[in-house]
Amino acid sequence: MNSLRHVICAFNLVAALSACSPTGIINSLTPESGYTVDRAVPFGDDPRQRLDVYVPDAPAAGTPLVVFFYGGGWESGERQQYKFVGEAFAAQGYTVAVPDYRLYPQVRWRGFMADAADAVAFLAGRPEAGSGIVLMGHSAGAYIAAMLVLDEAWLDLRGVARCRIRAGIGLAGPYDLLPLRDSTLKQIFGPGEPAEESQPIAHVDPGAPVMLLATGGRDTTVRPRNTRDLAARLVEAGVPVELRIYDGVGHAPLVGALSRPLRSLAPTHEDVFAFLTTLPPGGRAPCS
Repeated sequence: MNSLRHVICAFNLVAALSACSPTGIINSLTPESGYTVDRAVPFGDDPRQRLDVYVPDAPAAGTPLVVFFYGGGWESGERQQYKFVGEAFAAQGYTVAVPDYRLYPQVRWRGFMADAADAVAFLAGRPEAGSGIVLMGHSAGAYIAAMLVLDEAWLDLRGVARCRIRAGIGLAGPYDLLPLRDSTLKQIFGPGEPAEESQPIAHVDPGAPVMLLATGGRDTTVRPRNTRDLAARLVEAGVPVELRIYDGVGHAPLVGALSRPLRSLAPTHEDVFAFLTTLPPGGRAPCS
């Protein structure tokens, strides 16, 4: 119990004092058995267009391939920081891919969205994607996952039919940012006045896949209203959605709770895998 308290204190301290996530602490306590990792698999020519794939030693039958996009304000982040996410899914028999993507100022929003769509199109050719794909993300990565789930043009242009996407999972995502007040965000979603098309909430339609949307009630980085507003829009469109708001939970602990040492911080792990077990086998609809 004391060691767990030390980990939690370290997590909260680093999160409070630094813009960097204390993933090194978490990953050092993450098991390395039960799965293998295909590292730095290229899906494009840029050094940032690489992904890691965590493959369980004992894959569960009929499970979809999970693609996890990390956060960092579209300005930072590396796939290697998310070993704890890969292990969490592999331990449940799921194959999960964690892509890098180009960041601002190298690209603006259409650039990192293109990278994310290219990564999914590449992964759609893997055998594990035969049972469909689940798109998931945290923070800025939840924005990316939601855009791919809701704006089907990104994947359609790359030959990935929407019926291949079985579900979307968003953790503390910024889905409804307009009007922008932050000068950096204005550049990321510019140049010029950001268009409504840049927002996931603008792309909700009745054909969207089922979604799980979770956020922390104490999140001051991405306000919980983003999650509430997107969930309400999905309900209006008749799209099944599960909404989870965890009282007393902040931004970083929401995703940290996927890791073994920090699962007492929030029921993220429990709710994500409970949601995945509700998905119908074989996908949402027949794909031609």
